[in-house]
Amino acid sequence: MMERITFEKQGRVARIGLSRAEKRNAFDLRMLRELSRAFTDYEEDGELWCAVLFAHGEHFTGGLELTEVGPAVAGGASLFPEGAVDPLGLGARRRQKPLVVAVQGWCLTIGIELALAGDIRIAADTTRFGQIEIKRGILPFGGATLRLPALTGWGNAMRYLLTGDMFDAAEALRIGLVQEVVPAGELLERATGLAARIAAQSPLGVRGTLASARGAMMDGFEAEVARLPGRAREVMGTEDAAEGVRSFVERREAVFKGR
Repeated sequence: MMERITFEKQGRVARIGLSRAEKRNAFDLRMLRELSRAFTDYEEDGELWCAVLFAHGEHFTGGLELTEVGPAVAGGASLFPEGAVDPLGLGARRRQKPLVVAVQGWCLTIGIELALAGDIRIAADTTRFGQIEIKRGILPFGGATLRLPALTGWGNAMRYLLTGDMFDAAEALRIGLVQEVVPAGELLERATGLAARIAAQSPLGVRGTLASARGAMMDGFEAEVARLPGRAREVMGTEDAAEGVRSFVERREAVFKGR
């Protein structure tokens, strides 16, 4: 049983909740490992086609409990169980299904990095962001140095990585860290609705799209150009692709089966 993470299903959408509100959802080792387990459960459940990562309480997360996590990292310990999905998308096993991340309140350090590892990010208008490791004499080690410059541009990333300054939801939207800003009371409903829209599509097409886009980012444009025809042929030969054509001809919404 998980104590710091909640996991619920709404149709084909998984809702994964950070549930340590009394500690501002600060991550200790147990919470990190439970989150990895929840991501693995989502990845392995064939009935779930999209997920939302959100937080219970006022804040998304106040960051890591460095007194516990810091020594583990310094000693070379793994933060996530072997063979499980790494929620930060850095380990050997990475999520292949889509993820919407919904943040509010404080979104510090690992909170930004979890958001960066997601596919679509939505913020409440109350959100305050901070990649503040530099103020603790360390550097981000969960992906911010890798993803933030690519997503927001070098200058925007360095503006906050090198100062540790806080910024608000409007600034996060301006630099492209988040795609939408909504009133705090509407955050989870909006994120869940968006995830349901994604889950209404063919999961084979969705995963193929994610794989192609990630392939281009990781391996370069030309490498993905070479792979793209094969990816397209694989998806076009599926039952879902045939259903997509039928629905177009019959002028109706497609009903996909994931086959």
